[in-house]
Amino acid sequence: MTHRQILLVIYGLMAGMFLSALDQTIVGTAIRTIGDDLHGLDQQAWVTTAYLITSTIATPIYGKLSDIFGRRPLYIFAISIFVIGSLMSSFSTSMLMLAAFRAVQGIGAGGLMSLPLAIMGDMLAPRERAKYQGYFLAVFGISSVIGPLVGGLFAGASQILFITGWRWVFLINVPIGAVALFMVLRFLHLPRFGSRSVRIDWWGATAVVATLVPVLLVAEQGRIWGWASAGSIACYVIGGLGLIGFLIAETLMKDDAIIPLKLFRSRVFSMSTILGVLVGFGMFGALLTLPLYLQIVTGLTATESGFATLPLMAGLMIASIGSGQIISRTGRYRIFPVLGTAILAAGFAWMTTISIDKPLWYLMIGMLLIGLGLGQLMQTLTMASQNSVEPRDMGVATSSSTFFRQIGGTLGTAVLLSVLFAALPGNIMTATANRANLTSALDAALTPSVAEAPSNAGIMKQLWNPIVTPIKEKLASGLADGTTAAKAAADTAATEQVTAAVTKAVDAQVAAGAVPAAAAPAVIDQQVAAALPDAKAKAETAALAAAATQAKASVVNGALTIDYANATQRQHVVTEVVPGIESALKKGTSGSSTSASSSSSISDTSFLNGADKRLSKPFLTGFNTSAVLIYWVGLIVVLTAFVITWFFKVPPLRQRSALQEQADKAAADQAANADATVAASATGTVAPAPSQPEPVGTRR
Repeated sequence: MTHRQILLVIYGLMAGMFLSALDQTIVGTAIRTIGDDLHGLDQQAWVTTAYLITSTIATPIYGKLSDIFGRRPLYIFAISIFVIGSLMSSFSTSMLMLAAFRAVQGIGAGGLMSLPLAIMGDMLAPRERAKYQGYFLAVFGISSVIGPLVGGLFAGASQILFITGWRWVFLINVPIGAVALFMVLRFLHLPRFGSRSVRIDWWGATAVVATLVPVLLVAEQGRIWGWASAGSIACYVIGGLGLIGFLIAETLMKDDAIIPLKLFRSRVFSMSTILGVLVGFGMFGALLTLPLYLQIVTGLTATESGFATLPLMAGLMIASIGSGQIISRTGRYRIFPVLGTAILAAGFAWMTTISIDKPLWYLMIGMLLIGLGLGQLMQTLTMASQNSVEPRDMGVATSSSTFFRQIGGTLGTAVLLSVLFAALPGNIMTATANRANLTSALDAALTPSVAEAPSNAGIMKQLWNPIVTPIKEKLASGLADGTTAAKAAADTAATEQVTAAVTKAVDAQVAAGAVPAAAAPAVIDQQVAAALPDAKAKAETAALAAAATQAKASVVNGALTIDYANATQRQHVVTEVVPGIESALKKGTSGSSTSASSSSSISDTSFLNGADKRLSKPFLTGFNTSAVLIYWVGLIVVLTAFVITWFFKVPPLRQRSALQEQADKAAADQAANADATVAASATGTVAPAPSQPEPVGTRR
């Protein structure tokens, strides 16, 4: 193919890949807004897992069918299904409904992700592909810039053309898909060589579904059901039986299997598959936490968080282009899986050191390292798989490589997000129980100007009112009792003092003869009654003042009360109640329902927007701790892949493309048949018929 012909085909591929790449960046940026609006952020894993399940299952099917019927019709079908799923997703009214429609999208995405790689393998020799790698990276680069901007714009708009803003995240795929379809129909034409009778591996496809769905279902729901519950055990059993059935079906189908088992006879293919699973697990699962972390902990908007991940994409492009150029010039690529997993592990190790007080540039360093590692792994692992099979199996080898990487990614997404949301409530509780966090946050929550601020209304209702309200009620009740007791004691003392003083004065008057002895009791009662109100009032005032001083309270309208605007009184309250709350939180028996509040708060985090940092710090600290746990898991997985790369031995790259090899073989077969015909004519015999149909080399 000429350079111009190659570019025209690449334009068609880029159109479909741009559709898929843009969707991922837009949805990733807007998922928090979508989850908050549909009141199900903690169900985000369903949305991502459903998409990955169907795309994973569809990937090997696309690869096998494209080997049989050609890449073009399958690619057109993939784009069409993706657009239909996007349109359906825009009508979602719950996270579970969105998950179902995203599953439809995933059916199309399976082809959009695998078929372009197979087509590139058909057209270009491995060493040549690096020359055109920049075109595909440009698609991902442009989508990484445009996606966050568009996703943030849609997520931040209440309505656009009378439609809720975030729904345009999916509606935008409709016009883009139409353009992609036009470009594919116009430019994507490839020759096909030969044909052969095949069987469709329906049993293998069914077994793939039976294996993956229950395994991924328990990965998502295991934390709710219990990992040893009846439902979980049933999923394990069904998944295991499905795997056995899959192996039997693929063995019987031989070359016609969706994933021919003969591929695994190649050590290169097997090793690259294992590495793909491990890298996919660590990459997809851990990187899904980045947009959430940037928005929840760092406090960026949806748009800003998208742009903040540009170091990841920059590292990916730099490493991919650099490694591609080196491969193109030298033909050597074994070093890149080793170096890629090492740098990727360094990136995850860096991310395990993040904390809520780290600046954004600190996170960007970790993202850059992760991108530099991934950029050296993606194309080299796929290239190794393609280089290890016969040209006619290029599609199934490419899709199988993508399939197993997606299995790792899907498992990573389901397992790690389950771990994240399972650990989050407990980590929030632990962070809240921290003496410094609790003291600072409780002081802020008891400050009227902070608690009554509109920006803090959400977080007060969600997290702190369940703690503050019982405290205030208990203190108010205690002070009311104290007021009553102080007044009663003051009244008694005042009565005794007034009675004693009046009695003494009247007795003196009786002794002086000024008052008759018989009239003394009446006079005493009369004078006591007259003097007692003022005396009681003064005594109560003095008693309440003394009680207020002792209790670090104020006297308002003749009653003891806490002036929460007074820093001294508020801090005294905080000092008194913090030890009890801390103890209750550590025991997990808080009567303030903090545990329930922490659990429910993860389904909608919009209350964090603009909230006072002192109030949100326990939640942010808990989320940070959960994210660090995810990065530790990712680090362990990637380190395992790093060890395996030292045993990854690869053969030299081929010098011809898959289509060129098929064309050369077709020409050789034609020449051999022609020679046989000439020889038969010379000897007067009949040339034997070709063993397979004549290759035609038509464009489709």
